[in-house]
Amino acid sequence: MRRLFPAFLTLLAALPALAPSANAAVHPLRVHPNKRYLQQADGKPFFYLGDTAWELLHRCNREEVDLYLENRARKGFTVIQTVILAELDGLNTPNALGDRPLIDNDPAKPNEPYFAFVDEVVKKAGALGLTIGLLPTWGDKWKQNPASPNAKIFTEANAFTYGKFVGQRYATSPVIWILGGDRNPANKEEFAIIRALAKGLRAGGPKNLITYHPSGPGKSSEFFHSDEWLSFNAVQSSHAAKNLDNGLYIDQDYKRLPAKPVLDAEPRYENLGEGFYIANANPAIRFDDADVRQAAYWSLLAGAAGHTYGNNSIWQMFTVDRQSVVSAKVPWQEALDHPGAFQMGHIRRLFESRPFDLLVPDTTFVGPYHGPAGGFIRAARARDDSFAFIYTPLGQTVTVDLAAFKAPAGLALSWYDPRYGLSYPVMTSNASGINGFVPPTSGRGQDWVLVIDNVDKKYPLPGKRTAATPVKTQ
Repeated sequence: MRRLFPAFLTLLAALPALAPSANAAVHPLRVHPNKRYLQQADGKPFFYLGDTAWELLHRCNREEVDLYLENRARKGFTVIQTVILAELDGLNTPNALGDRPLIDNDPAKPNEPYFAFVDEVVKKAGALGLTIGLLPTWGDKWKQNPASPNAKIFTEANAFTYGKFVGQRYATSPVIWILGGDRNPANKEEFAIIRALAKGLRAGGPKNLITYHPSGPGKSSEFFHSDEWLSFNAVQSSHAAKNLDNGLYIDQDYKRLPAKPVLDAEPRYENLGEGFYIANANPAIRFDDADVRQAAYWSLLAGAAGHTYGNNSIWQMFTVDRQSVVSAKVPWQEALDHPGAFQMGHIRRLFESRPFDLLVPDTTFVGPYHGPAGGFIRAARARDDSFAFIYTPLGQTVTVDLAAFKAPAGLALSWYDPRYGLSYPVMTSNASGINGFVPPTSGRGQDWVLVIDNVDKKYPLPGKRTAATPVKTQ
């Protein structure tokens, strides 16, 4: 059993709280005017910090739902991604209350007791300030699979009917619709089903945002970028390998026109075997918290509107009395407190400490990196030059051209520790030109963010401030 050590818990207790009420978004959410981020109805930017709980509605009872949602709200998540018609025999195996979602597995015949429970979960999430990223169905219900020919239940006609039903039911709820369900359309019929489902959602609830969760590695933009109903793009960078730069997927969609926000809706999962779907993969090599942090910062600094975390035990709500999928071993209740989940909250603290909707990906002021895999340095800075973030995955020296910033009063620089959410002041200076900054530690799992602020803005240090440390400059 993996336990958090006392010093880590002490540091967490000292951090500014991300209380459940602080998560609450003012709905309906919408696309930011700059087309790069999401925004609340009151104009405040919305930081999409998701968790994948695909089997939550199917496998959890009320008490377990409460445990899960309260844990995620405390950690600072803002979106919970889950599925109405679930992947793991979601049609024929009843939910934890004994109800199946459809009568005769007909999308035009929803079973009211099942949807009443979905209503409860959506309402509970909203009370905790959480938005539900709700998949109407997993992809195996609309895409034909020769191995399970009876799983496909959707046609173009009943997809519209079902979409209108759920769209209307949750039209005023804190819900973002996510189509796809880990499948990609491959023929005219499949495209027609997805578009009919989207049309139905819009007919039932015209204001909810809609995106698409593709099979991985893949991008929604490859199929639906120009469709009006697609509010923002989602990629699945997937689980192939450590050090795979998922920011490249964000890069590509960031450049597409018309501009739409994009985020990684399924990156590498904590405690999942690396490349589990690849022949001869070693199941003993698993992604850890360093891997999930790396994926998060790479995508966000490439221009993503948010990020989704995942854990191999939590997505399937694994318990020891259930059949394990892809080698899950840790009960989901224990996995709730794996380090990577805590560290997602630190990411949100960092980005929300500044007007993050001003950020644009930019590495022109950062020296090039030549070194081992996994060390790619990404950066973003505010449109008005008020601040910048530079991520160094291996704690490498960061070379910065300070002259690139218009800051007559000077710049304040600090290191942000992604593991514990702590800030270490470096210097305040009117220096310009090329400077090198050495993080307090280096090596795998010793990633850092260099925060550069325009002194005039008087931004607070993100997270908890620590005493200045003797950080070297070159």
